[in-house]
Amino acid sequence: MRLKSFLVLLIAISSLSCESGKSNNTGEGDVFVNPIVANSSDRDLDAIKEEGVLRALVVYSNTSYFLYRGQAMGFEYELLTRLADHLNLKLEIVVSNNLDNQFEVLNRGDVDIIAHGMTITNQRKWEVDFTEYLYLTRQVLVQKKPDNYRKLSYKSLKKQLVKNPIELINDTVSVRKNSAYYERLLSLANEIGGNIIIDTLESTLSTGEIIDMVVDGKIKYTIADENLAKINASYSPILDIDVPISLSQRIAWVTRKKSKKLRTEVDKWILSQRKKKSYNIIYNKYFKNKRSFKRRLKSNYYSLNNNQISRYDNLIKTYANKLGWDWRLLASQVYQESHFDPGANSWAGAEGLMQVMPATAEALGIEDVSDPEQSIRGGTTYLKQIYKRFDQIPDSLNRIKFTMASYNCGYGHVLDAQRLAEANGLDPTLWEDNVEDALLDLRLPKNYNKPIIKYGYVRGSEPVNYIEQIFERYYQYTQLIKPE
Repeated sequence: MRLKSFLVLLIAISSLSCESGKSNNTGEGDVFVNPIVANSSDRDLDAIKEEGVLRALVVYSNTSYFLYRGQAMGFEYELLTRLADHLNLKLEIVVSNNLDNQFEVLNRGDVDIIAHGMTITNQRKWEVDFTEYLYLTRQVLVQKKPDNYRKLSYKSLKKQLVKNPIELINDTVSVRKNSAYYERLLSLANEIGGNIIIDTLESTLSTGEIIDMVVDGKIKYTIADENLAKINASYSPILDIDVPISLSQRIAWVTRKKSKKLRTEVDKWILSQRKKKSYNIIYNKYFKNKRSFKRRLKSNYYSLNNNQISRYDNLIKTYANKLGWDWRLLASQVYQESHFDPGANSWAGAEGLMQVMPATAEALGIEDVSDPEQSIRGGTTYLKQIYKRFDQIPDSLNRIKFTMASYNCGYGHVLDAQRLAEANGLDPTLWEDNVEDALLDLRLPKNYNKPIIKYGYVRGSEPVNYIEQIFERYYQYTQLIKPE
């Protein structure tokens, strides 16, 4: 009888295994194959290096990736720029618009790495791999104190708050469904032997936004990593974050299971970074520096607050419209020139928001280069004059790049680069990999001494980097700032 029961059980287990996944016959028994991993992209470090681009999926949040005073910032953003430099790759940031499908986006090959602090769990390891951990933290309950909490004694205040996770039995906690917080609540309910009602929130919400919902009274409780909870509570002291929900947990980035070479390289890099003082400085900047966090949240030029880049947005929009350019592109150029400082001046004598040279200012009728309106008006007038000269360039984006390069190093040098490009069999109407390469070559005597070159030597790396940085920042602006 026992043998019969064992055989029935064995058949049942075998049947379940067949239904839950495919298997490979190896001659030594069946090996389970995860269909998600099997069908995922094969792209690994070799292919990434061949293309020269590292694509990273990030979350738009108040600690990970955001725009402040025209500059991209964030813990993940700063680390990613260092990683890309280490790998000698161009960094391409992709902002996640659905936090529930990040693994799908990764496994499909749309990105190479998820640079979003994720809790390492066994359940998630079934689909993806984790890098070495970036830091340790624990999950805490985020709840709101009574509005009159400042008038209450410590004892009276504690009576009105949850002090132990057991008190959450039959109460509601709001989190995203495909989050480590959701997993932890399920485990917690089992541990305390009671039901916790889990209210699932939209997948587009960041943890910081969900914490704000507690502050605003839209939800009663949520769960957050303690470092995120602490930095947010520093701005909203009405929050209580004293109740731990988990033990210490490792927070890491995520790679595909097939991207073993990439993961190995990233792991070595993270281990080396964690030993450096600069790594701790970056971590403290976003998770411990309460003063800077408060300053950003109060600023009008913080992208999570307003659709603004700088205090000069209205001026930039007005004159960008006259140019026929996206105002965010012109804003990126203004930032490149002066970091939005109207008092900025260079060693060469250029001044103001648009860093106009004295002779150019006089020709354009600019009386005060430190005046924002005059500087932007004069700078865009000059850009328009240059733009008209490149009427032989059919593509408008290339034409803008030629215009900006001329603004930076001089129209004559760009003409020289076009002539050199054509002489070298390149296309004089294309910027990337054509005229920009010729500009770089004009630093060499064998090139700038050629009869076709009329304006001589130019440090070509300056206009090339100028264009690259303006358009990289413009791409960031288009991700985080709406056109209107």
